[in-house]
Amino acid sequence: MATTAMERDGVGEEQKMKKQGGFRTMPFILANEICDRFATAGFGANLITYLTQHLHLPLVEASNTLTNFSGTSSLTPILGALAADAFAGRFWTIIAGSLFYQLGMLALVASALLPSLRPTPCAPQSAACRRATGWQLAVLYLALLCTSLGSGGIRPCVVAFGADQFEQQQQQQKGGGEAAAGRKRRYFNLYFFTMGFAVLLALTVVVYIQENVGWGWGFGIPAIAMFVSIVVFVAGYPLYVRLKPGGSPFTRLAQVVAAAFKKRPAAVPEDPGMLYQDKELDALISTKGRLLHTNQLTFFDRAAIVTPGDITGSGQPDLWRLSTVHRVEELKSIVRLLPIWSAGILLATAASHNNSFTIQQARTMDRHLTPRFQIPPATMSIFTTVAMLVSLALYDRAFVPLARRVTGLPSGITYFQRMAIGLGISILGVASAALVEVKRRGAAADHGLLDSPAAVVPISVFWLVPQYAIHGVAEAFSSVAHMEFLYDQAPESMRSSAAALFWLSSSLGNYMGTVLVTAVQRATRGGGEWLQDNINRGRLDCYYWLVTTLMVLNLGYYLVCFHFYTMKPLEEAEEDHDEKECELSSVHKNGGAGAGGLV
Repeated sequence: MATTAMERDGVGEEQKMKKQGGFRTMPFILANEICDRFATAGFGANLITYLTQHLHLPLVEASNTLTNFSGTSSLTPILGALAADAFAGRFWTIIAGSLFYQLGMLALVASALLPSLRPTPCAPQSAACRRATGWQLAVLYLALLCTSLGSGGIRPCVVAFGADQFEQQQQQQKGGGEAAAGRKRRYFNLYFFTMGFAVLLALTVVVYIQENVGWGWGFGIPAIAMFVSIVVFVAGYPLYVRLKPGGSPFTRLAQVVAAAFKKRPAAVPEDPGMLYQDKELDALISTKGRLLHTNQLTFFDRAAIVTPGDITGSGQPDLWRLSTVHRVEELKSIVRLLPIWSAGILLATAASHNNSFTIQQARTMDRHLTPRFQIPPATMSIFTTVAMLVSLALYDRAFVPLARRVTGLPSGITYFQRMAIGLGISILGVASAALVEVKRRGAAADHGLLDSPAAVVPISVFWLVPQYAIHGVAEAFSSVAHMEFLYDQAPESMRSSAAALFWLSSSLGNYMGTVLVTAVQRATRGGGEWLQDNINRGRLDCYYWLVTTLMVLNLGYYLVCFHFYTMKPLEEAEEDHDEKECELSSVHKNGGAGAGGLV
């Protein structure tokens, strides 16, 4: 009777698992991310206008405020990932982040609606204009901080939580790992496609409302969307695969470093089999298989050398003195992927000023579609989004089948190759920005408008389309590949942290943009200043050429990092409980037969 009851419970649990996960969960999960991106793009894309035209901040200060905000929004995912992987789980971290985001959006609405929270309106560039007071800016910064904290809970968890929905299917399907991996790859494309769709909606609807109706509604609509997303996400609760957190990954990494440092005089044994292993201890953080020993970064192997005093009286290891091989290899995996990860930082730097300097360029150009209708400057970012959406739509349907004929790979090309292509394309985008600025500034000089920053230069704003579109194509290649690489090569128990690393690269890129702008302003001050409030007198083209040069060096750096990269080796459990060794996604490194690797 007891056995029968247990069997019934097992069957019931199995049926419940079959009803969970898969693409059926995507509408609920992606709705939350769509509203996050919709809200962020809704006020972020045009925030430079709000800061300069309504709060009356100087251009460089407004630009640095914007990049600092973007950097903070991409830095807080580290905190969200830590909470999700350590104790809260991804579902509850997303809920907490969404609530913080909602508070921030409501504060932004109040800042835009209450006259006491913004300076008196005045004509742009007028001497009578007074910048926002410290109190008014404090309210704005508090609202932005709440949205940044909200992003910290949403961004690292949504992409990993969505990918979790396919892990169970991959385990259940015998011999269907490749098909499940293909679904996961399509999921990453879908994730970035929905993000792009949300941005597209914000750049068309929200920006128009901000420019023509008012900032109260311009901030209010994203706030309403965020509330809807919370309701939709909670409604999908019964369908989700919710993996248990495996404890703080950062604590485990610190334990490995501490143990290795304490045993630094010890000699590493030539036979890796002599290093400490404990399957039971690692069970919760290695459900897909344990990481195998590698011969790189051997200093950390000392953490797995058993010495007197490492085992407590209860028979359990003191984890600050002794770590398993799996835990040592977790640290090695993170260290190995950092060089390639860091190549994405400068990509974010190059893109960080599309929402500041480029919008100011657009504001000085002819934006008329009809005699009575002008395109809002911030809406020009729509061409980045459209180019990215089209590229993602064509990638699986056209590019992958063609590339598959040449390489023989199911994915067409590896994510290493995809990221390299994106980095190369981004160089062309920044170079085109420099060329267009030369033409725009030349037109201003030809018509005597160098000292008239508020005048419209007789050159079409559509000259900016190529740089926006090229950047969108680069995003479709590099950003998706960057995220897939981090998710695939990070240890299993650190998937949220891997997604946080993606946003951390964006954060550091934005902060680097602030540093670069400040450095350029100080270096060129007093002798043909490149970055001025009057961009007709500035030399934005020189700034863009500087970024182009840095991007070329960054691509070379990436290729060198790829050459020395080693994929993580994984031990997988077979049905007969024997074990086999495989190099996880090794096809992505070697390119398979005839693929020729990266280059």
